[in-house]
This record gives sequence, structure tokens and C-alpha cells, in this order.
Amino acid sequence: MILWFTILQLAVAVAAGLLCLILGFAGKRPNDWTVGSLALIELLLIVQVVIAIVSPFAGNPALGDPLEYGVYLVSAVLLPIGGAIWALLERSRWSTVIMGVVALALAVMIWRMQVIWITPIGG
Repeated sequence: MILWFTILQLAVAVAAGLLCLILGFAGKRPNDWTVGSLALIELLLIVQVVIAIVSPFAGNPALGDPLEYGVYLVSAVLLPIGGAIWALLERSRWSTVIMGVVALALAVMIWRMQVIWITPIGG
């Protein structure tokens, strides 16, 4: 179940990143679609935070380093907020490109969190 949710998160992050990059290079300023795509990623990350908090109580402790997982989680939650705020303040086509880069970076962090939490070490 968590794997499917992570795949959904990755799909949304990659789609949002590509959308923002395409619109940014096409000269479009941040619009509802680009900011909304980051908002959707943020919503999915809030669910990830809830899963991370509840999982140890459900008998699923982190299989990797919990500190590394926590750093990724905090970064992944703060990056879209910062990217959206900056894009709304700047309102240039380059801020749309930056939002795309942020979304793709989040995809990497989300996958790394999945590996730390679910994938057994050495297997």
C-alpha cells in the first residue's frame, strides 16, 4: 500500500516538474497550474508525514537511518512551500523553471525516503 502511494507521489512530482519546466521554457509565468502542482505535491507529502508518524506505532520501524529520513522529510515539506512563495513573489518564467527543478528534486527525495523506510538493508 505504501509502495503504491509512493509511486503516486513520484508520478505527481515528475509530472509537475515536467509541466513547470515546459511552461517555464515556453516563457510562461507561474500560473494556477504550476503553483497548483506544487500544492498537490505538498498535500501528498503531508500524508507522507502522517504515515511516517503512525508507522512505528503500527510495527513498521524505519529500516534505514531515521535521522536521514527525517531530514529528507523536512526538506521535502519545506521545498515546495519555498518554491511556490518565491514563484508567486517573483512572477517570472524562470521561477516556473525553478518550480520544475524543485518538483524533480522532490521525486528523488521521495524515492529515497521510500528506500529508507521500506526496503530492507542489503536486500
